[in-house]
Amino acid sequence: MQRVAIVGLGLIGGSIGLGLRKWSAENAKGTEQALEIIGFDSDIDQQQYAKKLNAVDRAEWDLSKAIRDADVVVVAVPVLAMKETFANIAPHLKSGAVVTDVGSTKSDVLEWAKTELPRTVSFVGGHPMAGKTQSIEGATADLFKGATWCVCPLPTAKEEAVRNVLGMIAALEAEPYFIDPHEHDGHVAGVSHLPFVLSAALVNAVSSDPAWRDMKTLTSSGFRDTSRLASGSATMHRDIAITNREAVGRWIDATIAQLQKAKAAMAEPETTGPDDLLAFFTQARDARAEWATQTGREGELVQNTEMDLVKEGFGDQMGRMLLGGFSKKRRAIAQAGKSTPGDRTNPTRR
Repeated sequence: MQRVAIVGLGLIGGSIGLGLRKWSAENAKGTEQALEIIGFDSDIDQQQYAKKLNAVDRAEWDLSKAIRDADVVVVAVPVLAMKETFANIAPHLKSGAVVTDVGSTKSDVLEWAKTELPRTVSFVGGHPMAGKTQSIEGATADLFKGATWCVCPLPTAKEEAVRNVLGMIAALEAEPYFIDPHEHDGHVAGVSHLPFVLSAALVNAVSSDPAWRDMKTLTSSGFRDTSRLASGSATMHRDIAITNREAVGRWIDATIAQLQKAKAAMAEPETTGPDDLLAFFTQARDARAEWATQTGREGELVQNTEMDLVKEGFGDQMGRMLLGGFSKKRRAIAQAGKSTPGDRTNPTRR
C-alpha cells in the first residue's frame, strides 16, 4: 500500500484527498486499500474538518509525523509558504520519496524545491487548473475531472517519480500537460491571474465611489459574474501576484492599452468612434466564442460553457449571430464522434 501525505487541507488539498480515497476504495484488494492518505494542516479547525469530510484516512498534528515514510508528499499550501514548507519537510522525507505541489506559479517554486529539498527525493511541480472560491467546505472528489493539470518536473526528477505523479493525476481524472515553468507562468498570468486582478479592480473602483450605496441596488448578472473572482482568497491572490509579478504586470499593461483604445474610440462619436468601438467589441465577442466552443472527446465542450449556448433559447441566436456557426460545428462533431468511435482523438488542453 502506497502512502500519500497531503500538506495543506484547503479546497485543493481536501479535494485531492477525497479523489484519491475514492480511487483507493475502487482499486482495493480485498479489505486492503490501494492508498493510505495522511493529512496535515497548520489550521487545526481545517484539519478536523478534512477528517470529518473523510478527505484523509488520518490526520497528524505534527508535520514530521505526517510525512514520515510517505511515498508521495503533496504540498498544497499558499505559494509564499512553499519555501518554508520545503525546508520544514526536508529533514523528514524518506529517501526516494516524490514531492509535488499544486501552486499557481511554478518558476519560484521549482527554484525553492531545488535549494531546499534533499537530492535523495524527486520534485515534480504541478498546477491543477481547477478550483472554486470556497475553502475546504467546497472540496469534492471530482473537482479535477477533465481539468488540465500542468506538470513541471525538475531535471533531476527520476522517471519513476514523474510516472507516480502522472498516476495520481489519472486517479483524479485530470489531464496532464507538460510545460516549461517560465512558459507556464507567462500563460497563466494572462488567463488565470489577470482575471482576478481585474475582478478586484472592478469591485474596488465601484465600491469606493460615494454613490455605491445606491449603485449596488442596481447590480445584476453582469456585475455578479465579473466580480465573482474578487471573493476568492486574498492571501492566495497576493502570493500569486508577488511570485508572478513580471508576467502579471505585462498583462495588466496590455489590458490598460485595450481600455485606452476603447476610451479613445468613445471620445470620437462623430468620426471613427462607432466603427472602432464596433470592431473592438466584435473582436472580443468572436474570440470568446471560439474559446467557448472548443470541443473534446465525443464533441463535448472543453470549457463547460454549455449554459452559454442554451440559456433561454439564446443558443440558436448565438450560433447564427455571434459564433459564426461554431455551435453547429460543435453539434456536428458530437454526432460524428458518436458514429465513429475509432476516429476519436485525445485533445491537448491548454
